[in-house]
Amino acid sequence: MTVLTVYADADASVLQQTTDFEEINTVLTGIGARFERWNADKVLADDATQEDVIAAYQGDVDRLMQERGLQSVDVVSLTAEHPDKKAFREKFLNEHTHSEDEIRFFVDGSGLFYIHAGDKVYSILCEKNDLLSVPEGAKHWFDMGADPFFKCIRLFTRADGWVAEFTGDMIAQRFPEMRNAA
Repeated sequence: MTVLTVYADADASVLQQTTDFEEINTVLTGIGARFERWNADKVLADDATQEDVIAAYQGDVDRLMQERGLQSVDVVSLTAEHPDKKAFREKFLNEHTHSEDEIRFFVDGSGLFYIHAGDKVYSILCEKNDLLSVPEGAKHWFDMGADPFFKCIRLFTRADGWVAEFTGDMIAQRFPEMRNAA
C-alpha cells in the first residue's frame, strides 16, 4: 500500500500520514511533485524484456513524454540477489538534487522516496502502479531497502539521463529507513 508520511525536518516528528490517493496527490502537488497511478495494457511475465514492459504502459509513457518533452525511457530493476545492492542503496540514501525531474514508475516492487521541501520531509512509499516525479532541483533521497525488489520505468529529459548532485547534508540519517517485507 502506498503511504505518504510528512515529517518535521528538524526532529523527524510525524505531522501527517495517509494512504488515500487523492490526499497523497494533493499534498505532493503542493510541493511541485507529481503522483499518478498507471495500469498495464496487458499482463507482463516476470521475465518481460525492457521493450515488453514499456509497451505495456505505452499510452501513459507516450502521454508523459509528449507533455513534458521527455526524450528517453528505460527500465531498471534490482533484486536482493544483486551483488552491489548495498553500495547502490548507500549511494542514494544521501540527500541530492538533479537538474531535471526524477520520474519513476513502479512496474513491480517498492521503494521509499524522501523529498525535503521547506521545513518538512515528505516520505512516499511507492509500490506497483505508482508514478512519482520529483521536481528538478528538489532535495531528496531514495531508499530501496536492505533487500531491494523493484522494477521501474525511468523517463528522462536528456538522452544521457540525470546526474545526482549531493548536498552534503546528513539529514537522511534522522529518518526511518525502508523495511522490506519479510
